[in-house]
Amino acid sequence: MKKNSKIYIAGHRGLVGSAIVKNLVSKGYTNLVCKTHKELDLLNQSVVEKFFKEEKPEYVILAAAKVGGIIANNTYRADFIYENLQIQNNVIHQSYLHKVKKLLFLGSTCIYPKNAPQPMSEDSLLTSPLEYTNEPYAIAKIAGIKMCESYNIQYGTNFISVMPTNLYGPNDNFDLETSHVLPALIRKIHLARLLNEKKYDEVIKDLHVNTIEEAKTYLSKFGVTETQVEIWGSGKPRREFLYSEDMADACVFLLENRDFKDTYSLKNKEIKNTHINIGTGVDISIKELAELIQSIIEFKGNLVFNTSKPDGTMIKLTDSSKLQSLGWKYKTELEIGIKIMYDWYKKMKNNC
Repeated sequence: MKKNSKIYIAGHRGLVGSAIVKNLVSKGYTNLVCKTHKELDLLNQSVVEKFFKEEKPEYVILAAAKVGGIIANNTYRADFIYENLQIQNNVIHQSYLHKVKKLLFLGSTCIYPKNAPQPMSEDSLLTSPLEYTNEPYAIAKIAGIKMCESYNIQYGTNFISVMPTNLYGPNDNFDLETSHVLPALIRKIHLARLLNEKKYDEVIKDLHVNTIEEAKTYLSKFGVTETQVEIWGSGKPRREFLYSEDMADACVFLLENRDFKDTYSLKNKEIKNTHINIGTGVDISIKELAELIQSIIEFKGNLVFNTSKPDGTMIKLTDSSKLQSLGWKYKTELEIGIKIMYDWYKKMKNNC
């Protein structure tokens, strides 16, 4: 890519997209196209077609997606499969029609089977059943991978798919009903500390409510009180976490240095599993994660694990050897990343 190449980042306000924009700007790219949902509805085929005709982007980064944690995925199953398929279909097809030089499609390692061998390599895709709670989202992302592969094979496009592990960082979703585990733990433990220290004005400001009684009633639904924080499951499942700015650096590295032809070999005379995992290769139990966050936030209360709630997959660790062989490795260790993210969250709330 040239520094003045026109690059469209779909989903530039989210955790993934905002980190990629920041990385591109830091590296001197000056012609970035970013549109909000109000400006460009990616669910609308005709609107997306009009955008590509008018803007003619040379490169596309498809980071826009409907995402959420275990509760949201299991509750809004139809929304997750419909919206993600619709976004992908519209953006990928228009990228082909308008001769985009390279597209980067972002998914998630939840595409892998529930009982995939650990660590999960790209070759384990579609080898056994998925985790039920996020099956609709996973199927949509698998469809995106296969769409990129199929367009490349049939039309000679240069579309690359990357599957980051669990991400965290600035601009994450901290909504207590729809967020992933790490930002949810940060916010819950932070609010419990404020309650414990009787900093009620800060609790009210954080939650945008009128009284501390209203705040306490709301937080009780999520097991947050001044003395304890409830966490779903046993705390035994192990998860891998990647700092969002490391993920962004990997994405830009691939855009700058690698093409679709670099993502596969023809040992079996089949082009498949061309997607690339992005991860650290290091995991941590949910209990250890919660205790680490508790230590960073300095909450004096208790962590309570609700074993009546589902754990989900017990182990999810990514094999990132393919990406390392292409020349990239992560830099930010988990404790450092959480501290940066927590500082960002506090500043964001103070500026509300």
